[in-house]
Amino acid sequence: MPDVSANRFISTSPDDPAHLTLEGDWVLEHYAQLRQQVRDLTRSGAACRSADLRRIGRLDTAGGQLLADLLGPELLRQLADSDRDLPEERRVLLTRIADSLQEESAPQPPQNAVLELLDNLGRYVVELYQHIVILLAFIGMTLAGLASSLLRPGTWRVTSIVAQIEQIALNAVAIVALLTFMVGAVIAFLGATVLADFGATIYTVDLVAFSFLREFAVLLTAILMAGRTASAFTAQIGSMKANEEIDAIRTLGLNPLHILVIPRVIAMIISLPVLTFIGMLSGMLGGAVVCSLALDISPTMFLHILEQNVAVRHFYLGMAKAPLFAFLIAIIGCMEGFKVSGSAESVGEHTTSAVVQSIFVVILLDALAALFFMEMDW
Repeated sequence: MPDVSANRFISTSPDDPAHLTLEGDWVLEHYAQLRQQVRDLTRSGAACRSADLRRIGRLDTAGGQLLADLLGPELLRQLADSDRDLPEERRVLLTRIADSLQEESAPQPPQNAVLELLDNLGRYVVELYQHIVILLAFIGMTLAGLASSLLRPGTWRVTSIVAQIEQIALNAVAIVALLTFMVGAVIAFLGATVLADFGATIYTVDLVAFSFLREFAVLLTAILMAGRTASAFTAQIGSMKANEEIDAIRTLGLNPLHILVIPRVIAMIISLPVLTFIGMLSGMLGGAVVCSLALDISPTMFLHILEQNVAVRHFYLGMAKAPLFAFLIAIIGCMEGFKVSGSAESVGEHTTSAVVQSIFVVILLDALAALFFMEMDW
């Protein structure tokens, strides 16, 4: 067997040291010898302006990489394009290697912090605009579906609506009542602490009643439903999308909007006002317990002050927001479920997105409603 270590793959011309003659097999089998010779020539500092590739025998990707290291990607590309004696497959191989190295070595433009910030801001604005358009389109489709269903009682899915009400409202009564009871007790404690300095602890009753009738009951319940129910809607519909069950529904000639979205929306619109009413009662009960134990305000006096000082319109203003919050929470949860791409990771991402969007929309609308009611002196 010949000693390949003695092979000379690179030679220079005595007349022109910048011209290289390449020969032998530039393959992985001789990679160690080739790399050593390329390294020796590179260390010598000899400049290479041209090369003869026609004497090369076999050539593979490893040898082509060493040619690129020796000649540089630009010269290698020029030699591959200009030497018409090279086989076509070899020319393609060398060209691809040179192009890949040029792409890797291409200098990246310097990053400007201000331009990068503006670019990210522009992307967020475009994404927000697209999301709002999709949300409005989905709301329009749902309203159209609701209108068509109301005109055709035979299409009402009563069983599905009742099942959803059980999951949304009945199973959430305990946690809503407990949460609002504790918040009502905390508000009564804080109100009593502040008002005691002015000798006006009796107005703790008004504070608890106004806060829960107008704001806290509907807001806390809506936020709880956004985290509990909107995420459930997204996960349920998203899992069906991942399992291609929604495609099967369409194949059967059925509309997924009527089967999956409208029953959930109707159930949510019915459930949230009921839970809000329970939250109002539970929150004021928590305030009444604190008033009875800490302020010597008996339950009878609590109810008497409530009747004398708190008008019924505050109850109506709080309840009026519940159907709107319910509609938007259900819409966002269902819409994010339909946006799932098909993987388990996508289900998790859109479930998180549904919760965040629902809570943001609820708080935003509640703030706008509070400003509107204040301007209207309601």
